[in-house]
Amino acid sequence: MRILVTALLFTLSFCNSALAQKSADKLPVGPSIKWINEPKDKDLPIPSGTSHLTFHSQLVNQNIGFCIYLPPSYATATKQRFPVIYNLHGNGGTEFTSLDSIRLLDEGITAGRWPEMIMVLPNGGHSTFYKNSADGKYPMESIFLKELIPFIDTNYRTIASREGRCIEGFSMGGRGATRLALKHPEMFCSLFCQAGNVPHLLDQFDITEPAERKKLLLGEDRAAWEADDVYAVATKNASLIRKNVRIQIACGTKDGGHIKTIRDFHQHLQDLEVDHTYIELEGLGHQRTQMMELMKPVWFDYHVESMKRSSR
Repeated sequence: MRILVTALLFTLSFCNSALAQKSADKLPVGPSIKWINEPKDKDLPIPSGTSHLTFHSQLVNQNIGFCIYLPPSYATATKQRFPVIYNLHGNGGTEFTSLDSIRLLDEGITAGRWPEMIMVLPNGGHSTFYKNSADGKYPMESIFLKELIPFIDTNYRTIASREGRCIEGFSMGGRGATRLALKHPEMFCSLFCQAGNVPHLLDQFDITEPAERKKLLLGEDRAAWEADDVYAVATKNASLIRKNVRIQIACGTKDGGHIKTIRDFHQHLQDLEVDHTYIELEGLGHQRTQMMELMKPVWFDYHVESMKRSSR
């Protein structure tokens, strides 16, 4: 099988901001979550068509916040169903973190650049990586897949199948989106990993002392680590991934904490003959807003093309 990989290189130079570094230094190191958050001043005004709501999780017996954007004709085109993009925030974020993604989507829809779509911003907590923690306190993967997505499909006019469902995220969100899409390729037609590092979990397991594993998110069971190791998951599900999921990966060349594992994973996908688009942004550090600005004209193009292809 011929490997079809599109490699794009954007040659733009700028320096990492001191503010971005300061924020990175304050990121939480252990899993935690505030189940319902409030917008900060920088989040306001909430974009047009966007609501902050809650759903009830039976898994943790908590109401959990999320934001949802409904496109302009949702209220009037009552027989129409709409595709959904799930945008997962990075470490230290909340369900309000990616409101700028909603603003960009709405701007593009209004301009006729992209078709009308719903966007959902889940609350993934801090340092959960959208996994199920071994201690049961943070079953974030199960909350997302088994509760939030069914809630959205039940209460909104979505295309409630893989063909109308996309997933993306930055940093922790990109790492989580990548694992979820490749672990469950029957659920998503499109993945956009935005600087989400892809660590070799099983290598980490092997070099970690047993006493230390007990303290970590996935605990002591090697099977749990293997089930969440994206390299192992991609190998196991390669056939279904080739068939079901289009993959786009983007990262800055100056993103020291992420670019190495992303390059490793790009090579792993090539070895598996999994078609994907791979983008390195020259001079860019770990900066979400700058990445969006650089790719603004085509930011949602990949998802749109994925949905067109999946519906054929």
